[in-house]
Amino acid sequence: MSVKQEDYQQHISARFNTELEELRNHMLEMGGKVEDQLKSALDALMKLDSGDAEQVVGQDAEVNKMEMAIDDECATIIARRQPTASDLRLVIAIIKVNTDLERIGDEAAKVAKQVVRLAESGNSPSNFIEIRHIGNRVAQMLREALDAFARLDVEQAVKVVQSDAEVDKEYGSAMRSLVTFMMEDHRAIGTVLDEMWALRSLERIGDHVCNIAEHLVYLVRGRDVRHGRLEAMEESRG
Repeated sequence: MSVKQEDYQQHISARFNTELEELRNHMLEMGGKVEDQLKSALDALMKLDSGDAEQVVGQDAEVNKMEMAIDDECATIIARRQPTASDLRLVIAIIKVNTDLERIGDEAAKVAKQVVRLAESGNSPSNFIEIRHIGNRVAQMLREALDAFARLDVEQAVKVVQSDAEVDKEYGSAMRSLVTFMMEDHRAIGTVLDEMWALRSLERIGDHVCNIAEHLVYLVRGRDVRHGRLEAMEESRG
């Protein structure tokens, strides 16, 4: 029995669709891993548990391996399939999201490293109120951004970007508050500086999550809305 040309094309298309779906799932799996890494870093900070913090640092190597594997998948698909239009946008978006997820993992590991230092010096005069609040915000943003990517939800992606603007304001306020603690008690300078570095990593995580939301808009709408172009994102919702 001869194979018709249209049957062959459908077979190729089905295999290609499977490859794209597997690639997307692998990226979301990596996102879940990074989300767990961030949560574990925040939990270790709240308990000042250096053992748990060191485990978070060790997890970063696994995230790096996942990043390289996904990059290889993307390169293979581009070389073999030469995707166009929305398929090409998907691969490009995943490449970019992959990079942001790896960097989120790096920042979570930095938070964990500061936990090890803070565990040695003792509790902060701030009682980690700022870190707890901002940490919970960026963790929620990451969860919402990954959920938006899974459902191709541009509305939710825009909300994530709006949340990042709020986190930036809260970060500035928290840093000013920590400076006040240092001025009031010079003995707390070392501890507060460690807390500042952890806060800085959380703020950067918020930026990377914002990037993920912007990559989703590019995927769904085909519009580049990076570099704070929130108005363009809001227009794209229509």
